[in-house]
Amino acid sequence: MSRLRLNKELVEAAVVGGGVLGAGGGGSEFEGRRNGLLAVELGALDLVDPEDMPADAMVATAAVVGSPAAADTYVPPVHHIRAVELLMESGGVRLQGMIGNEIGGIGVTNGWIQAAALGLVVVDAPCNGRAHPISIQGAIGLHRVEGYVSLQAAVGGDPAHGRYLEVFLRGTLPTISPLMPLIATQAGGMVAVARNPVSVSYLRDHAAVGAVKQAIRVGQAMLRKRGAKPIEVVEAACGALGGEIVGRGRVTDVHLETKAGLDVGTVRVQSGERAVLELTFWNEYMTLDALDAGRPRRLATFPDLMATLDLSTGAALSSAMIRTGQDVAVVRVPRHKLILGAGVRDPDLLQPVEGAVGRKILEYVSG
Repeated sequence: MSRLRLNKELVEAAVVGGGVLGAGGGGSEFEGRRNGLLAVELGALDLVDPEDMPADAMVATAAVVGSPAAADTYVPPVHHIRAVELLMESGGVRLQGMIGNEIGGIGVTNGWIQAAALGLVVVDAPCNGRAHPISIQGAIGLHRVEGYVSLQAAVGGDPAHGRYLEVFLRGTLPTISPLMPLIATQAGGMVAVARNPVSVSYLRDHAAVGAVKQAIRVGQAMLRKRGAKPIEVVEAACGALGGEIVGRGRVTDVHLETKAGLDVGTVRVQSGERAVLELTFWNEYMTLDALDAGRPRRLATFPDLMATLDLSTGAALSSAMIRTGQDVAVVRVPRHKLILGAGVRDPDLLQPVEGAVGRKILEYVSG
């Protein structure tokens, strides 16, 4: 049986690697580290492969939904635990494990606190092996399962400011998923979510099996270079993922606004005297273009992974953290080198991305 007892060293590796796989989103490493350390302090916590669990064991997805840049976010650990309790109470489901909705600085530890507090295991089969912008992309293809009824619970908001809420929803995924960012807005920006109970047998074929361990391997490679030059840390991340550094330079322009609970905008990096790299983001980076004489030349398109790493530290910088004047390395990893779940592999779910960032997506990912 393959069980990995999670500890402080593995938490650090997971959040550092998760920051890169967050691809501009996925939440902050600081909060992921806080959540992961709290989880291993709460009790013995195991990371288990889905092959080592009963096929009919029920597992739910843990997520954080909303805008990382929102000023009034309030989602303490107790909200994550309460969301799972609410799902089980209102949905009438008995869980044996938790998975995260994605890999990111926070995303990689999604479900860990809940599992530790409630005596469950963490299953190494997150919905996606990188971060993604919309909830239904983290639904592991359940929107295509005829008759599937989604159960979702959300908790968040600061009670001192009258924003605390608990919400339980039951319905089809296309109906429910668009509501979660709006609920997050009402709570001040973000909510803890527990959703979509499924059997382990379903995870084996549709989830990103092994993606948590991949994040740990990336983080371990980066941590081995701590104390070296920051560019060596970036190169270690690329080596672990099979990616490459597209360019290095200074951030010259950042445009960010929040729409329907998600951060949307662009980042420009001056790479050399004439070369300009432009990234669009919808929480996560969606496109990467080289602007040659003002004309865009596409270099990467979601679900390819695009990341910005700080050249003063080697750490990943999310779209919510990046600022003009920072020196960064821009990294890309082709989608075929990532571990992707069914929701991100579905081209029909890419249409909203085009509308959000105003760039062509589908023509670059067809086939």
